Amino acid sequence: MRFEQAQRVKNLPPYLFARIERLIEEKKAAGIDIISLGIGDPDQPTPDHIIEELIKEARNPANHQYPSSVGMLSYRQTVANWYAGRFGVQLDPKTEVVTLIGSKEGIAHISWCYLNPGDTVLVPDPGYPVYAGGAILAGAEPYYMPLKAERGYLPDLATIPTEVARRAKMMFINYPNNPTGAVASESFFAEVVAFAREFNVLVCHDAAYSEVAFDGYRPPSFLQVPGAREVGIEFSSVSKPFNMTGWRIGWAAGCAEVIEALGRLKSNLDSGQFQAIQYAAMAGLNGPREVIDRVNALYRERRDILVDGLNSLGWKLEKPKATFYVWAPVPAGHTSESFTELVLEKAGVVITPGTGYGANGAGYFRMSLTVDTARLKEAVERIKKNLGPVRF
Repeated sequence: MRFEQAQRVKNLPPYLFARIERLIEEKKAAGIDIISLGIGDPDQPTPDHIIEELIKEARNPANHQYPSSVGMLSYRQTVANWYAGRFGVQLDPKTEVVTLIGSKEGIAHISWCYLNPGDTVLVPDPGYPVYAGGAILAGAEPYYMPLKAERGYLPDLATIPTEVARRAKMMFINYPNNPTGAVASESFFAEVVAFAREFNVLVCHDAAYSEVAFDGYRPPSFLQVPGAREVGIEFSSVSKPFNMTGWRIGWAAGCAEVIEALGRLKSNLDSGQFQAIQYAAMAGLNGPREVIDRVNALYRERRDILVDGLNSLGWKLEKPKATFYVWAPVPAGHTSESFTELVLEKAGVVITPGTGYGANGAGYFRMSLTVDTARLKEAVERIKKNLGPVRF
């Protein structure tokens, strides 16, 4: 038998990281020792106090029934308190925060709330593939905003054609940025707010890496900017700061009208996240900041090892202020794909081709810092030994 897939699924490109995972497994099956710098998944354990909270609440029978699809009010209040303490942003937990089963889920589903077939959505390129993927599933057409090195990987809103801006219903932005590691200022966010007001565009800011930052830098929240809450929402989670990617717990916060729509959609699609996990996330958000600082110090050490190693071979990279990624150009004579294959074949190191994040990622590759420090050092030494100096 053969079952015809829906067109919306046919339109989806293969998910980048699924391909990387298959590639790693193939090499391992062949007995090759592979060091993967391809996927950004924290390698450190979830802090003990968070795990202990999960165990305690998992034993409570009150948490064994269906949770609320929008999340416990106490969890949403904790998120609101965290915003107040971290960013000085005051949120109503009842109307301006909704619980997500990881921010990825909400990012994909927000398109279903506001996009109809044929609508236009503004998507950063290069960018996290789920922005376009969710829009494609909703039948919308992505308009890709180029992120260029010369602009610090910020989209040039003034170059978006007026007719496109008028058609657009949504815009995705993401700072600190995956895959480039770029950061944005409040003045840029203010430009986004002005653009959104002029063209009646809903802004969706992905702030998943807001707590992964170095050298005293503290990334701002989009919601800090005057008027932001009237034009958009912000997605985030405990995945990156507390090493909880597998726990699948996050939130969206901001414009009450949009939060209500997302919550209403979710009530028809899922039954919310297990309450014990919500309690565990609360333990993280209410816990000591030193937990985050300690992991960031580890990422900073790894960042320096990787960037200094690449620069010794001929790259001229600046050290990123945030995220656990290093974004770099490929050497002369290579494409993103050919250089990725060369590094894998010669050094046994997996890196991610920039084209996996969009057409404007051509000529670049991404490396992740979420690997054991000793293995990262080994990866750098393998690249030095097997590739030698490069030219651009």
